[in-house]
Amino acid sequence: TAAAPTLVAPAPVGASAAPPLPAPALTVDDDLRVVAPALTGGRELLRAPVSAATWRAVSQATVGMWLLLAASIALVMALGISVAFALLVVGIPLLVLTLLVARPLAGLERSRLHAQLGVDIPAPEYRRAVDARLWRRAWGVLTDVRSWAHLAYALLGLGVTVLQTMLVWVLGGFALAGIAFPLYVTSTDVPVSRVPFLVLAGLVGTWVWPLALQALTLLHVRLARGLLGWPRSAAAVQAARVAAQVAQERASQAEVRAVQLRETRTRAVGTAEDDRRRIERDLHDGAQQRLVALGVELGVAKRAAAQDPVAAAAALDHAHREVKETLAELRDLVRGIHPAVLTDRGLDAALSALAARCTVPVTVDVPDPASLAAAGPSAQAAAYFVTAEALTNVARHSGARTATVRATVHDSVLRLEVVDDGRGGATARPGSGLDGLRSRVEVLDGTLTLDSPVGGGTRLTVEVPCAS
Repeated sequence: TAAAPTLVAPAPVGASAAPPLPAPALTVDDDLRVVAPALTGGRELLRAPVSAATWRAVSQATVGMWLLLAASIALVMALGISVAFALLVVGIPLLVLTLLVARPLAGLERSRLHAQLGVDIPAPEYRRAVDARLWRRAWGVLTDVRSWAHLAYALLGLGVTVLQTMLVWVLGGFALAGIAFPLYVTSTDVPVSRVPFLVLAGLVGTWVWPLALQALTLLHVRLARGLLGWPRSAAAVQAARVAAQVAQERASQAEVRAVQLRETRTRAVGTAEDDRRRIERDLHDGAQQRLVALGVELGVAKRAAAQDPVAAAAALDHAHREVKETLAELRDLVRGIHPAVLTDRGLDAALSALAARCTVPVTVDVPDPASLAAAGPSAQAAAYFVTAEALTNVARHSGARTATVRATVHDSVLRLEVVDDGRGGATARPGSGLDGLRSRVEVLDGTLTLDSPVGGGTRLTVEVPCAS
């Protein structure tokens, strides 16, 4: 089956290729579960002081404060110098350079948040000028909203990180001091009567500071998503583009599938018509002619019964042989329509019967005969006729000394293999028996694979869904 083609919309002339489509931005609830699970309540609230999310937030605040402090100082100084010298024209290239430098710094910050907090912030698409001229490209940088958002993040992110750091060291230190106060109360002027209240405040603070820290970390992540990643409107557009592309691919696959089913149905109808004509021809040329001859023989026996008993007996004996041969021919014809052994004794016995009639020694391998009952009647009939045609080819054309038939059921799929050690070189030519079998199998949404290298034997593999 040919794979469905992937349809890609052409890019506008003169524009650069669009970057890979980003994943839709995560919702607040998604970030809440990752960076601030204590705010959801329940067990996570009780585990807040020892939660992995809390200590990830501590490391993020500690590392992030110094990185953002350095980035903010550098970017703010560059921005101030650029604005100050803007009227002298020198500041404009410096401003463009500042905005360009903000982009890799934003990428570094996205990577840091991913490494420390486990959040994934898709990189945004920056504005690109269609015109390759330098001033056009500079204007594209100056008018790019995302680059200015990165500068805003350097300041706002630093503020949030400073609050996180102060919370960790001030409130966390207060909570620890309150819990440990009984150990050093004698060295202070605090009355002993206030010790329980201070210890209680320390215990409460042990849960308050992780909650506040996780809440600020959630704010930091949402701020980073808004200023370092895709804006919400662009994320919605990109999500719609992704959904449209997926729908287009599915529609293409459905169209290919519809064409394939239409062709398969056409071949199946043609095969059914050919079978009908074959049965009609076999009945007309075989059984009907034998029955006519049988009627003639019985008429001869009837006329000779009184005058020539010996001739009458010979005619009756010939008629008896004709009856047996006609019955055998009708049985073969009916077996070609639907084998009775398949209905009466199942696929395992039907395959063994086919192997017994083959002139080449055939081994039937059915590891789990009971599992074959899971296959539907149509799937079993397809396996039977494939085996019959394959063994006929083995006996007539392959020159094989042995053959093997293996039938299994796995994951609701009936798998049949017919292997011989003959000369190989078999092909499923249009109009051949194997081509007709392929149509029969494809109608059931199955596959037929023929592997027959010259001199290397032949392997015929059929897979049919059990529900067929």
